[in-house]
Amino acid sequence: MIKILTYSDVLILSGWGLVSPIFAVFVAEQIPGGNIELVGLATSVYLVLKSFLQIPVARFIDKHRGETDDLLIMALGTLVVSTVPFLYYHISSAIQLLLIQIVYGIGAAMITPGWNAIFTRHIDSHREAQEWSLYNSMVNLGAALAGALGGFLAEKFGFQTLFLVVGAVCIAGTSLLYFVYQDIRLAEKGKKIPWLG
Repeated sequence: MIKILTYSDVLILSGWGLVSPIFAVFVAEQIPGGNIELVGLATSVYLVLKSFLQIPVARFIDKHRGETDDLLIMALGTLVVSTVPFLYYHISSAIQLLLIQIVYGIGAAMITPGWNAIFTRHIDSHREAQEWSLYNSMVNLGAALAGALGGFLAEKFGFQTLFLVVGAVCIAGTSLLYFVYQDIRLAEKGKKIPWLG
């Protein structure tokens, strides 16, 4: 399960890594009335919403036994976040950007508590440092490669094409959560999970 969660996150965060390093360029150059001030405001809207909303989400999933609710809320949040690049594709004003950032913040707030809870419960005992390091290394390497590729795609094909690629990669990462769901269902029924041994 740890491997699947890691692969899913690598895809999703690498997808976002395609656009994150050049997001300011997109806002300043592609959105009417866009400037660096708008970039800062858009980033703040996303981070403030994510920061405040993930606390009640965490409380909710902690109140419910089992991991199905953790995963379903996380998967819903991941789907929401996966729609954001497609929304960027159609953006035409600063107000739309801020509204999209609200959607992004809400989706991200739904992901973090459940993901952390499931990953923490299933990490191998006495291999915590190694598995967290492997996860972080894979995510960072994916984002590093994506950053360079994202700049190339935006320059060569434009931001609209880039957003379609980001959305597709995020959806691919989200689809892997189906296998985590299957594992959780089997585990909650007391069955042995085939690839966990």
